[in-house]
Amino acid sequence: MTAFQFAKSSYSTPERECVEVARNIPRTVAVRDSKRPDGPLLVLAPAAWDSFTAGLRRQP
Repeated sequence: MTAFQFAKSSYSTPERECVEVARNIPRTVAVRDSKRPDGPLLVLAPAAWDSFTAGLRRQP
C-alpha cells in the first residue's frame, strides 16, 4: 500500500469534518473522507486536482 501522508482541509473542524488530501507521492493526489480514513480513496493526477480546485475557487 502506498504511504500517503494526508492533511485535513483547513475547513475541517471536530464537529464538521471534511476531506483529507495527500500530495506526497509524485504525480499523484489522493483524496479521502476525513470521517472514513480506512475508506475508499480518490486518486487523481495533479493537473486534474488543480483543475477541480480552481473550479471551486471560481464558484460564487
